[in-house]
Amino acid sequence: MAGFINYIQESYNELKNHVTWTPLAEAQRLMVVVAVFSIIFSLAIWGVDSVFSNVIKLYFENVVGA
Repeated sequence: MAGFINYIQESYNELKNHVTWTPLAEAQRLMVVVAVFSIIFSLAIWGVDSVFSNVIKLYFENVVGA
């Protein structure tokens, strides 16, 4: 148990004193960039999926159904 407590103390010390944290303003800016990219990427995937879905529907209605 003492080893676990020592691990927690050393981890806390490492995070508090030896890690360089990104400034809040930069972290917020990067979060906005990631959110915008995610939205654009999801819309692109939705668009491609819609096109493929319609193509497959037309194929089955016109070629296979004939």
